[in-house]
Amino acid sequence: MTEDGGSRDERGRGAKLGERAAWASLIEGLERRRTAARAMGGAEKLAKRHAEGRLDARQRLETLLDPGSFRELGTLVGAMDRVLPGVPADALVAGTGRIEGRPVVAAAEDFTCKGGSIGLGAHAKRIRIAKLAAQERVPLVMLLEGAGERVTNSLERYPYAPNDLQALVELSGIVPSVAVVMGPSAGHGALTAPLMDFVVMVEGAAIFSAGPPLVVEATGEEVSMEELGGARIHTGHSGVAHNATPDDAAALALVRRYLAYFPSSAWQRTPRKVDGDLGERSLDALLDLIPPNPRKPYDMRKVVALLADEGSVLEVQPRFGSSMVTALAFLGGRSVAIVANQPMVKAGAIDRDAADKAARFLEIADAFHLPAIFLADNPGVMAGTAAEREGVLRHAARMFAAQSRMRVPKVHVTLRKAYGFGSSLMAMNPFDRQTLSLAFPGATLGAMPAKGGGAAAGADSATQEQLDVGESAGPWATADTMSYDEVIDPRELRNVLLDALELASGRDAESPGPAVRPGLLP
Repeated sequence: MTEDGGSRDERGRGAKLGERAAWASLIEGLERRRTAARAMGGAEKLAKRHAEGRLDARQRLETLLDPGSFRELGTLVGAMDRVLPGVPADALVAGTGRIEGRPVVAAAEDFTCKGGSIGLGAHAKRIRIAKLAAQERVPLVMLLEGAGERVTNSLERYPYAPNDLQALVELSGIVPSVAVVMGPSAGHGALTAPLMDFVVMVEGAAIFSAGPPLVVEATGEEVSMEELGGARIHTGHSGVAHNATPDDAAALALVRRYLAYFPSSAWQRTPRKVDGDLGERSLDALLDLIPPNPRKPYDMRKVVALLADEGSVLEVQPRFGSSMVTALAFLGGRSVAIVANQPMVKAGAIDRDAADKAARFLEIADAFHLPAIFLADNPGVMAGTAAEREGVLRHAARMFAAQSRMRVPKVHVTLRKAYGFGSSLMAMNPFDRQTLSLAFPGATLGAMPAKGGGAAAGADSATQEQLDVGESAGPWATADTMSYDEVIDPRELRNVLLDALELASGRDAESPGPAVRPGLLP
């Protein structure tokens, strides 16, 4: 007993109860603030959105990430706005989570709060998550639906420069990055998308530097959001976005699928599949699919699907630069990047958009160590006045430089034809660090097609005949000088590619890291 008649145990219990009561008050205050932040734009706005069949910002993150893995960061940002009443999470829900068990950083603009506009707190949050992704070497995913810079920001001083875009530039090639445009996205927020590796648009969404009201004010042009910057515009014409999906759920599933082809950062190797269609097989169906006559079209997408592991092909930018197919796939369980001419479009000729698409695709593949497979079947770089006015040669040179700089294994296959600079863009460059360079029998080659070349040179009939014979000699003549490592039976294609990847697997012993790129791209 103590002098006042109470036991030390009783006094200790009383002190602990007092501490618990103090903590309870603090925790209750925290939960009250968390609840306010998670209310977003309020029950009425959320109900309206859900009735339209659309996910809210928090539901989008829950759908994107593995169940139960989301940990929010910056929940209370915006709760103490000094100009206007608080904005829940400052209209940007952000945090960490997992996709297929791997850590990621992700954020979603909340359109139900101030139209998803970017306040000063949201600026800080955007910078923080971009730098966190780079620091911890994990992918970054941004879900966009917002009005850009918040007008009321001008009423306060910035505590720092709004440099989240700088942070995204520094992130490039370090970790995979994905943006999903899920509604109207304008101004500063919209600039996020073109700075990231892969951009998905939900049909009905739109992205633009300035929305229709500002366009009318500035130019007098009256235009709808869809006409100004909808999915059809940006996946088919501008190339700002890569792929389109019908709804939110499909877009978020596509993000998960896309990231499965990539390591978490440039310091890691690509993931490997250990189950499924991994082994050798003869591609007998190629003999029915590819006509030996180089003037007859066929669908290169079917060739890619046939040679890759079953169900593993993800085409990137299918609506843009459509004379070129760029696709991610697994081959023998290894993640690869496939660049292929599409004979169904412009006979496979490489135009400005096709070259731009392929150049960017190859840069990303190289940054994250995906071996590149080139399937060539083209009559060269696109000819004509329209192509020249578009600067096709400069864009083609950019693709050439991108493939030439690649550090990853490269495998070239000439399926039927490869002429002039078009062959070089597709990595048919002897002794240019290719793991293998292959051709199908019957492939036709040269500086240009024999018929057109002879006509341009004013060749007489005897010379033209010699040119035709030389063209028909195709792979036999070049194989004689090791310009091709081997001429193969088309049915052997998958098996030879599997062997090439196995041959190059010794490189996996090297420590991977970010690319160091000297010089400038054209």
